[in-house]
Amino acid sequence: MLRPEDLQLIKEKGITEAEVEAQLNRFVTGFPYLKIIDTARVGAGIFRLSDEDVEAALERWHEYLNHGGEVCKFVPASGAASRMFKALFEYVDGGTDELAEGSPVAKLIAAVDSLPFLPELEEACTRLYGKDVKTLIAEGRNRDLIAAIVKPEGMNYGGLPKGLLKFHSYPEGARTPIEEHLTEGAQTAANSKGIVNLHFTVSANHRKLFEEKLAEVIPATEARTGVKFNVSMSEQKPSTDTIAANPDNTPFLEDGHLLFRPGGHGALIRNLNDIDSAVVFIKNIDNVVPDSKRGDTVKYKEILGGLLLEVHDQIEEDLIALDEKVYTSDDLRRMVDYLRTVLNINDPRLDSMEDDEIVSYLKAKLNRPLRVCGMVRNEGEPGGGPFITVNPDGSSSPQILESNQVDPANEEYKKMMQTATHFNPVDLVCYIKDIHGKKFNLPDYVDPATGFISSKSSHGKELRAMELPGLWNGAMSDWNTVFVEVPVSTFNPVKTVNDLLRPAHQS
Repeated sequence: MLRPEDLQLIKEKGITEAEVEAQLNRFVTGFPYLKIIDTARVGAGIFRLSDEDVEAALERWHEYLNHGGEVCKFVPASGAASRMFKALFEYVDGGTDELAEGSPVAKLIAAVDSLPFLPELEEACTRLYGKDVKTLIAEGRNRDLIAAIVKPEGMNYGGLPKGLLKFHSYPEGARTPIEEHLTEGAQTAANSKGIVNLHFTVSANHRKLFEEKLAEVIPATEARTGVKFNVSMSEQKPSTDTIAANPDNTPFLEDGHLLFRPGGHGALIRNLNDIDSAVVFIKNIDNVVPDSKRGDTVKYKEILGGLLLEVHDQIEEDLIALDEKVYTSDDLRRMVDYLRTVLNINDPRLDSMEDDEIVSYLKAKLNRPLRVCGMVRNEGEPGGGPFITVNPDGSSSPQILESNQVDPANEEYKKMMQTATHFNPVDLVCYIKDIHGKKFNLPDYVDPATGFISSKSSHGKELRAMELPGLWNGAMSDWNTVFVEVPVSTFNPVKTVNDLLRPAHQS
């Protein structure tokens, strides 16, 4: 099926022929839906911390930092802001200046004075039209005003990545999400030497813009926060691209060549795998707030970090005891109980295992990457949810699922989705080294059967595209996982430009 020139392209990308054949076969078979036991909820898969738990976690986190602990903030930042401005593009490309009452564009114009990028908008309007914002609104030139925000000849906000947009106003000037992540890192992840390590994943075509912005803002942010920043960047690896297929599942050709597409944010597991730090925080680029609203965010970042370390401490203690064979049958029962009650891993086979079998089982289950995930009450925001699912080996464990992983024809599962109490705000802290300080090879813990297939087009031709298992979904399927309830005040994503008008984003 694959021609010599196809094989050469595959080789150049760092993809094996077997991987391409497996992807093409997956277009035929599809991805299986996961078997779900139930949603995770407080008391059944999600922990609600007591005041004592909170204090202990905070103390453990500060102890870790003060004793030279490794920590890095990992921020997926390659996403373009085009979807943020969908309603604005639709209005600009429409045929009238009239505004539908109550529409997103009408609300934006009514609150234009609250936009953090108002000074830039004034400059763009003056440059393009020779008039200021208020004059354009008074003259009913709403389309011109909105065009100045999203079009390339204006501010080009529709063509930039989210990380480079002005999000929050301050007396000294508005800040971008990059600057807010730097500031948050200074407040939560400065090591004993006063250094904050951050890593941004960016797209190749925006990398230079990120480099320029970081060079501009790091000195000022260091002066303001009193720390030093060590910032690195990476791009999705070509080896994580996935082949596109025709509707009949044969390879899609464009200009006579195989077409490969980025494999989605699940591809970033390989970028995360390159991070040399025991502890890594993961948080989306757009989930930031201004200084005045960051109290809960800072507190719960530290709580999640401290809880991660407490769980890791126990796992390390148990693995050392197992390796050195210094345990009793009662110790094994306690370890199994910890597996069930803290890591929420259940396996009916454990009840009939002999001690030597339990030892082997515990070693396999405990010696894995670890993550603690914040979960917020479901208040109607979009996002994946916490579930207890069945693993290929017959055990069950906590997983973060997206709707496309759940069988829509299964009425029981649909009811679970509708009655879920919590969802995932993508606030994770991970431990990615083993008890000997050696990095886990994270791709070994991916469930390859948890991606999804979507319909796309290229130059007017229909195609089928494949996304790899999501970074905090299938890409972390075989990690040990702890879900913790965190307040909704820690979750303030900017999915549309109008979200910047919410109280959480007003300084």
